[in-house]
Amino acid sequence: QVQLVESGGGLVQPGGSLRLSCAASGSLFRIFAMAWYRQAPGKQRELVASITSTSSTNYADSVKGRFTISRDNAKNTVYLQMNSLKPEDTAVYYCNVKSWGAALNDYWGQGTQVTVSS
Repeated sequence: QVQLVESGGGLVQPGGSLRLSCAASGSLFRIFAMAWYRQAPGKQRELVASITSTSSTNYADSVKGRFTISRDNAKNTVYLQMNSLKPEDTAVYYCNVKSWGAALNDYWGQGTQVTVSS
């Protein structure tokens, strides 16, 4: 059984910063990628940033230059450093892990709320 637990969300003013963490536990091996998604009210879930086991990264255009994804492979933990936050960054942020089994499997965290408002 795999469990992903996010932390670090909260309320910040525009221009502020937050660092999200996601710790994965359970029977996880052969991880393909770890990622952060977000879903704002009334909108579909979108990929924010991802990082592969070889440290290749990808970012949504809307967060490039402001967000940084990193990971600790030994702890199966992924981080999202968010700087220069904007009101449009307000969303529930979800951690995602893709790992190899019989197929490429998806695991999701419960989500953490990020609210950017003055």
